[in-house]
Amino acid sequence: MDSGQTLFIICQLAFGAAATFFAIMLWSKTRDAAWMLIIIGAILAYIEIIYSILGIFGLSDGIFFHIGTVPVISFVLPLLRMFFFIAAFTVMIFKQSK
Repeated sequence: MDSGQTLFIICQLAFGAAATFFAIMLWSKTRDAAWMLIIIGAILAYIEIIYSILGIFGLSDGIFFHIGTVPVISFVLPLLRMFFFIAAFTVMIFKQSK
């Protein structure tokens, strides 16, 4: 692993941890459905970062089920994150139109 990849991993972990920390802090302050869905999406994004870093180190291969050659979790995590963002934006649209 070269220094560029190491810096990339450290930055992803640091910024992802900060975003997740502040998302969890916001979670305790808000009860708005749209914000809750965005917070869940942010937490899922950090889980996705952790999983991809485990993949770089070779620790996530063969652990989960596969669809063809693609691990199911690699397929589901980005889709689930986007689902929560779409749901949050939809809730906001409906709240703004009322």
